[in-house]
Amino acid sequence: MSDAETTLAQLRRQVADFVAARAWEVYHTPKNLSVAIAIEAAELMEHFLWLSPEQAVAAMEDPHRRAAVVDELADVLIYALSLSNALGADVSEALQAKLACNEERSPPEKWRGRARGVDDASVGTTG
Repeated sequence: MSDAETTLAQLRRQVADFVAARAWEVYHTPKNLSVAIAIEAAELMEHFLWLSPEQAVAAMEDPHRRAAVVDELADVLIYALSLSNALGADVSEALQAKLACNEERSPPEKWRGRARGVDDASVGTTG
């Protein structure tokens, strides 16, 4: 099913069912799941290692490379959903609260087309 046909609750349930069918809940602690997310994110980044931004975009035109990246992205998302299940965190509420915080922190009239660390006073300073 596509994003348009699947709810976040359905995905969380699928992940929970997968974990429960294998009795993996004992391993799915917040610490283990956060480590797993970091590891999978590193595997995702590995696909772009040593590539320029332009090369990275071009690499995603290759169906096999793109599929491998999407597969790693799925791993990150599965572990993130599993962590939300373990924490009992409402992902939609958390995401909306974080977006609201980011909206205040990075208002579009100040940050449109700019990035922190690149276009602000913190570049080239120490401390």
